[in-house]
Amino acid sequence: MRAVRQRMWGGPDVLEVDEVPRPEAGPGEVLVRVAAAGVNPADWKIRSGAVRRFGEPPFTLGLDVAGVVEAVGGGVAAFRPGDAVFGNALPPNGAYAEFVAVPQERLAHVPDGLDLVHAAALPTAALTAWQPLVRVAGVGAGQRVLVHAAAGGVGHLAVQIAKARGAHVTGTARAAKHAFLRGLGADELVDYTVDDFAATVRDVDVVLDPIAGDYGPRSLRTLKPGGLLVDVRGTGPDRTEVRRLADERGLRFVEFGFTPSGADLADAVRGGVRAVVDEVLPLDEAAKAHELSETGRVAGKIVLVV
Repeated sequence: MRAVRQRMWGGPDVLEVDEVPRPEAGPGEVLVRVAAAGVNPADWKIRSGAVRRFGEPPFTLGLDVAGVVEAVGGGVAAFRPGDAVFGNALPPNGAYAEFVAVPQERLAHVPDGLDLVHAAALPTAALTAWQPLVRVAGVGAGQRVLVHAAAGGVGHLAVQIAKARGAHVTGTARAAKHAFLRGLGADELVDYTVDDFAATVRDVDVVLDPIAGDYGPRSLRTLKPGGLLVDVRGTGPDRTEVRRLADERGLRFVEFGFTPSGADLADAVRGGVRAVVDEVLPLDEAAKAHELSETGRVAGKIVLVV
């Protein structure tokens, strides 16, 4: 089968389409014939070597998959051949391929009305938004939520999720993205290129931050007493200062990394949350997809089709 592989760390040019053996579904696994693979910032961070949790190359990239079940391994009862599914595949055997074997607990059935391209755009971004907003923060009616990079892959889903749960949602984004975000339900928007959100946004219950840097300490100024700042980039050594400041001010700070979960993914999309797909490219243009993603100017998601 064809797969997009990398043999070394580096820029988009290290990605190449290769012929590799087709995987088999082992016990508890589902073999998926891939229709589409979502592209995430994590993909190019892994490719570059900035993230090395999946070991050394060579490997196949791609965290998000949508397709049709080809076969199931022993002990799999929830899925059968022909089912449309989506979820998380992980390197070294990622989703940028014609087939991928995925543990059953990472998959969900594609709901009616959702095509496979848009399904592939959801798993990582939807879970990175839904799990902290729902499982960690318990966002509900009447709360105020601030979403940074609101037009991005995680952000535009977080806006929808928080709004669906009854929250008042403020987003930071360039002015050109404001109409897009209002269409998703955002109540207030701040053009971060012109205005300092920390000077204008107040009494926030929860901040969702996929950016960090100085956004962390500045976000603390927007929170009400006891408010929560969630850094959704996972754990890292660069959060010491923001944690110290949060503790000093009686605020809560959480470092969050999503957990692949078909059950959570099904819950996240049950309320009608949908990914906006900004660009669709063929699998062999994965390098171009990474170049676009690295600009940080994508509204929604990029998807590779197989």
